[in-house]
Amino acid sequence: MAAISLDPSLRLQHINGKDPHHHGAVVEEIEGLIKVYRDGQVERPQIVPFVTAAPLSLELGVTSRDIVIDKFTNIWARFYVPSICSHGKLPLLVYFHGGGFCVGSAAWSCYHEFLARLSAKAGCQIMSVNYRLAPENPLPAAYEDGLKALIWLKRQSLRGSSDQYWWSRLCDFSKIFLAGDSAGANIAYNVASRLGSNNSIEAMTLKPLGLKGTILIQPFFGGDARTHSESYMVQPPRSALSLSSSDTYWRLALPAGANRDHPWCNPLSTKLEDVRLMPTMVCISEMDILKDRNLEFCTALVRAGKRAEYVVFKGVGHAFQVLSRSQLSQTRTHEMLAHIKAFLISR
Repeated sequence: MAAISLDPSLRLQHINGKDPHHHGAVVEEIEGLIKVYRDGQVERPQIVPFVTAAPLSLELGVTSRDIVIDKFTNIWARFYVPSICSHGKLPLLVYFHGGGFCVGSAAWSCYHEFLARLSAKAGCQIMSVNYRLAPENPLPAAYEDGLKALIWLKRQSLRGSSDQYWWSRLCDFSKIFLAGDSAGANIAYNVASRLGSNNSIEAMTLKPLGLKGTILIQPFFGGDARTHSESYMVQPPRSALSLSSSDTYWRLALPAGANRDHPWCNPLSTKLEDVRLMPTMVCISEMDILKDRNLEFCTALVRAGKRAEYVVFKGVGHAFQVLSRSQLSQTRTHEMLAHIKAFLISR
């Protein structure tokens, strides 16, 4: 998998424009991605270009626009809608980007390109949610933003189409799927779990939305006990996810006092039998340190009587579908798009 390298010409973004030397010592850092100072100030180098909704290759036949979901918390979403709809209304994928809960954006060019391809190839609309990031907004902020996005969708389903919400004319609100990669897959799962808990107020308030399934791409789960792939799988320098960066992300994202066996981090620390879950598809990468944990999760779902399926993509690592342009990664990404399309059609 191609490593992410930081362009030294990029300027670091400082909160309030202050000199970083005034913030005290660095207390947490993932090189090239995030730096947290003792006083709470956070730096995130612009390691991936931000793009507007406009630039898309014409051959994809996909329209993209940004819409504000909640102006008070600055939650917004980027919509992707295929220009040609020959089979009536389209299912909608509510997608959450990766980045360890701490970095990433729905405006990152890599997500913009991947989701436009997914929309075109799978024949679905996509709502890519730009949620709040940790450590400024630790969990459960991202989960709350996911629920807020669904409640907003429910309002649009009742409002009817308009010029502002042009996408709703082609949206089948009875076929909504939750999806995401890495931390975004964790968000999709935890939102689905909350909706599936007994007497969930959120689930009742979402009607008439029809939630049909969950698609988890390399879900970012953890646990205090290391798995074999976490302990022994060697990653290339500056890979998308190392054991060290995984630990740092969890320290920044989890609420104070929580360890990595917290249910938000380790779903196997709860009784899966007690949670009503939608049909789930899990995409696993063979060279990902999360491989064994993802496989254990799938086994536990089936053992708990849940409808779950998974596919392992050979020879590729974490986030290959958005961060690697190798020929093998392109081939595996094409396979992933086909699997997602099949899952959507089967529901």
